[in-house]
Amino acid sequence: MKKGPPEIFPVGLFGCVSGPGLGAAPAAGRDYGGFIRYFVCCNYAQYLVSKLISNILSGLFHPLLLPSYLFYAVCYQVPEVIVRPALPDRWVVLAVVFAFTFGLPALGTGGLYWFGQLDSLLLRERAQRPLPLLLATFSFGMAATVLTQHTLFDALLGQMMVGMTLAVLLTFLISLSWKISAHGVGVGGAASLFARLYLTNPQSPRLLWWLLGAVVLTGAVLSARLELEAHTPAQVWAGLGLGAGVVLGIGLGAGLS
Repeated sequence: MKKGPPEIFPVGLFGCVSGPGLGAAPAAGRDYGGFIRYFVCCNYAQYLVSKLISNILSGLFHPLLLPSYLFYAVCYQVPEVIVRPALPDRWVVLAVVFAFTFGLPALGTGGLYWFGQLDSLLLRERAQRPLPLLLATFSFGMAATVLTQHTLFDALLGQMMVGMTLAVLLTFLISLSWKISAHGVGVGGAASLFARLYLTNPQSPRLLWWLLGAVVLTGAVLSARLELEAHTPAQVWAGLGLGAGVVLGIGLGAGLS
C-alpha cells in the first residue's frame, strides 16, 4: 500500500513535528493549501514575535539607559556597598546620572537628527555613530567630574562613572573605523560590575542574584542584537569584551591605589 506523507501537528505556538494528533495534515491526494497557509502563518508570527521581543530588549536596555539602572541598583538594591551619600540623599546621584548619561546625549542626538546630520535615530550605520558618541563622551565626562568629588560621593560611584566614560570614549574611537556593539559594551560592563561587587562582598545574597540576572540579561540583549541583524557576532563579542575589560581595568587600578 502506498504511504502518504507523515502526519504533522503543531507544538505550542510555533513549529511542527511528525506524529499523530490535532491539526494533522490532510490525507494523501487532498489539497494541502490550507496546511501550507497555516505553516507559513505560524512561521511569520514566530518571526514577528522574535523581532518584537528583540526590539523591546534593545530599547529597554539601550546603552544610554544602562547607567541609570546600574546606579539605581547600587544605591538602593545593594545599598551596603557604598557609604556616601546617605540613603535619603542618593536621589541626587540618580538625578546627575540620568541627566548626563541619558538626558543630554539623547537631546544632542535628537538635535543632530533635526539639523540633518543623522539619517536615523537608530544609528544603524557606522558612519552615523561617531558624532553622537563624541557628544556622549563629553556628557558622561561631566557626570564623572561630579561623582568623583570624594567628600560628597563614595569612591565606587566615581569609579563607575569614570569607567563608563572610558567605555564610551573607546567605543567612539573604535567606531571611527569599525562598528562595535554599544549594547555589548553596556551589558558586558554591567555583568562585570556585579561580578566585581560580588567578589568583594561574597556574603551578600542579593549581589549574587543581581550577578546572575545580569549574566542572563547579557545573553538576551546580545541575542536580540543579532536577531535584529544590527551587528555581527564579532561586533557583539568585541563590545562585550570591551565593557568587561574596562570594568576589570578600573577594578585593578582601584585595588592597586
